[in-house]
Amino acid sequence: MSKKGILITGGAGFIGSNFIPYLLNKYPDYHIINLDKLTYAGDLSNLKEVEDLQQYEFIQGDICDEQLVGDVFKQHSISSVIHFAAESHVDNSIHSPNSFIKTNIEGTFVLLEAARKYWSNSRYPNQRNRFHHISTDEVYGSLGETGLFSENSPYAPNSPYSASKAASDLLVRSYHKTYGLDTVISNCSNNYGPKQHDEKLIPTVIRKAIEDKPIPIYGDGSNVRDWIYVLDHCKALDLVFHKGQTGESYVIGGNNEYANLYLAKTICELLDQLSPKEKGSYTDQISFVKDRLGHDFRYGLDISKMNRTLAWNPEEDFIGGLTKTVKWYLRKYEKA
Repeated sequence: MSKKGILITGGAGFIGSNFIPYLLNKYPDYHIINLDKLTYAGDLSNLKEVEDLQQYEFIQGDICDEQLVGDVFKQHSISSVIHFAAESHVDNSIHSPNSFIKTNIEGTFVLLEAARKYWSNSRYPNQRNRFHHISTDEVYGSLGETGLFSENSPYAPNSPYSASKAASDLLVRSYHKTYGLDTVISNCSNNYGPKQHDEKLIPTVIRKAIEDKPIPIYGDGSNVRDWIYVLDHCKALDLVFHKGQTGESYVIGGNNEYANLYLAKTICELLDQLSPKEKGSYTDQISFVKDRLGHDFRYGLDISKMNRTLAWNPEEDFIGGLTKTVKWYLRKYEKA
């Protein structure tokens, strides 16, 4: 890939702030431009390890701002885009879908248009210009007790969040088919690990537990998600970005399907070992709350294409990764 600027959007979010240090450590000659609006889910403290590097630059701004995005492409000679920026909290999309439609759909369109215009007029016509769109397995809808989603599964989103991501996926696909833009799409399962926003499930379980408050679990806790350690996801993204076939999509999962109730109990058991209560177990704090509207029952992914074409498989053992995650949040919350 070119040594010219790589635009990473939403790099102060959970996955982006894990990916940028990983990428700069592996490719120290890359120049990363991190464009992030710094909404509630963005946190620059997650990027302390790279903030002083000459190869890294942060720009606070909105991907929906056409003028700003166009200027970023020109001023930093953007050669590729890795697009993380998105509104992603499903509950928020149910109560306030407007920002999801604007950021996830309109913002992706603005980036695609800027890329198309800038790269078509580039002074470097032989340079490879790639647009990597980061998406979710939620675009495929919900599974029953059996089966797996693959790259060939039809889109059937069930929340405003997943619908907005499905729309952005289709926009990216259309720019490849219509304009010949070099695009790749990756659809990933639930990530876990350090730096995730406090409102997400795993940080919420840990935080509520150590605050001695009820740990809220939707419905009866039987909804199943596939979990991938964030660093495994970063390694997969590296491969898709550098070696993925143009115009293709790739599903990325951890082969760790667990019901939400099992996950919460497992976290509580780890906390019992790492930071025991004076009396009883953290599992005693688990409580059930009214189920989320349109709550998808199960996600599961067939990652054979990633394995077959890019020789990738998740490496992190689930309990090992979860232990690292719990320890990280214990350190964080003890400082708070």
